[in-house]
Amino acid sequence: MQTKAIIDHITEWLRSYCEHNGQHGFVVGVSGGIDSALTSALCARTGLPTLCVEMPIHQATSQVARAQEHIAWLMQRHPNVRMEVVQLTPVFDNLMAALPPFADKAVMELALANTRARLRMTTLYYFAGLLRYVVAGTGNKVEDFGIGFFTKYGDGGVDLSPIADLTKTEVYALAHELGIIDSIMRAKPTDGLWGDDRSDEDQIGASYPELEWAMELRERDANPVTMQLTPRQREVLAIFDRRKAANAHKMTMPQVCMIPPELKH
Repeated sequence: MQTKAIIDHITEWLRSYCEHNGQHGFVVGVSGGIDSALTSALCARTGLPTLCVEMPIHQATSQVARAQEHIAWLMQRHPNVRMEVVQLTPVFDNLMAALPPFADKAVMELALANTRARLRMTTLYYFAGLLRYVVAGTGNKVEDFGIGFFTKYGDGGVDLSPIADLTKTEVYALAHELGIIDSIMRAKPTDGLWGDDRSDEDQIGASYPELEWAMELRERDANPVTMQLTPRQREVLAIFDRRKAANAHKMTMPQVCMIPPELKH
């Protein structure tokens, strides 16, 4: 993979999008994870104003520390970068207190995890609206187009997606090329929506390299029945297929109820 050429390609794509649409810069939610670190670094490389927003909601101190360390690292290298920290914990707690409880605790916890992502999306668009910036998404290819591992109208609510054609492995390769800080390169991937240390792999049941294998298999329309797959490979493929089917609604535009013309006359 031509990492330097891809970095230059994405950087120019970002700059061109912003300029052609009459926008002034970028706003990126920085979580302390690899995807937001790479996205914010690519936006910073454009030379256009880049606002990195850190939005803790009962966040682990390690995640907060990584996010702030990364933003400080970016600001040292790019004078066009600045930071905002918005403490969303009290907002989230007040919303929780106003919402009715639900008997199924697991279902309620998932709904509240997605609520965290939607509060962050709202915050990013507040700054985007003030500054005429675009919200840069941080989803990678496996998350956005493989298994739909994102929150609809949360981290999925963005203006453009600079790394959504990169697998997680490719994200790490570009981040390494850019010199992203070691603490982020070594951290286990997590969406940070649960207030604990569970990783993406804990939630999904498969690692990103495993999911990339399954996605590549499906993309080339290979028939697993004719292949010599291990029990684990069959399990991973089942996880991929199950999640892709369950989250298909996230990966398409909302359906429009078309009214027959004769009913409008």
